[in-house]
Amino acid sequence: MFNPFEDFKEFLSKVRTLPLDRLSAAHDQVMAELTSGYGKLVEQELKSLVWFVEHNRVIEAYKTATEVVKDLGYDAHSIEDFCYALDSGVDIPYLISGPAGIYVAALCNHVAEEKIVLRLGEMERRLHFLGYRLPYGKSLRIEGDTGNFTGSALQGGDITVTGATGDWTGAGMTEGKISIHKNCGRNTGEWMQGGEIWVGSRIRGLGRITSGQIYQAGEAITEQA
Repeated sequence: MFNPFEDFKEFLSKVRTLPLDRLSAAHDQVMAELTSGYGKLVEQELKSLVWFVEHNRVIEAYKTATEVVKDLGYDAHSIEDFCYALDSGVDIPYLISGPAGIYVAALCNHVAEEKIVLRLGEMERRLHFLGYRLPYGKSLRIEGDTGNFTGSALQGGDITVTGATGDWTGAGMTEGKISIHKNCGRNTGEWMQGGEIWVGSRIRGLGRITSGQIYQAGEAITEQA
């Protein structure tokens, strides 16, 4: 029996790549690269077995993270997706809140976009160090709550948190602005050298502030050392 489609057999057997398929493949590739980069940072940090917050340790971790992310191809949406990948634990070697947050901060600081939005309200875990060293000219909006050291060492950037932040918010910041819609924790503004922190509701405690200004519900409350 004559098959009228015989001449098209080879053509029909080819796999058709749709734009959505290409988009998904590209997204998976970016996530794989971001995950691999985080793995390199964790591998370096786990050499001490226990990760703890220490000024020099944070600087070294950020330096490593910067070296890892500088050649990666990603955008602001990829950063948000990676945060949820961290939260889920899928394909992530270890979730250590300190290094994880420092890695995300490095991603934000080196992404091409100047305006970054991270919708993290559905995350179960809170990442520390979000907004660390955010430079002048960049804005970071975080929808949800954050962990400790939010906006620490801020270098002129603009950070908005629609939820609450943990302890040490704005620690060591030199310039820039942090706006928190709800509460923030203890030692707010510790070692603060300049800039502004605006808190919409309760502040559990202020740190030793050298310079800069902290506002609670629109009123200045700074107690400088």
